[in-house]
Amino acid sequence: MSTPERDGPVPVPTAVIRGLEAVRLSGMTNMLDRTAVVRIATAMGYDACARWVEGNLALYARGVFCGFGAES
Repeated sequence: MSTPERDGPVPVPTAVIRGLEAVRLSGMTNMLDRTAVVRIATAMGYDACARWVEGNLALYARGVFCGFGAES
């Protein structure tokens, strides 16, 4: 059975979305490589993104597959 909190996009702050998109567009890593995502986000100046990924491992993994959306 699907539930909205499990199947829809993961709500994250706008700064996190910006950082994740910058890392994705850089093509420097597969987004499944969380360690590399954190390292690249930090190197690119997206510290809030890097901290969020490190502190929300399960949500990050779900977001990679279900998408990320801006918090309301």
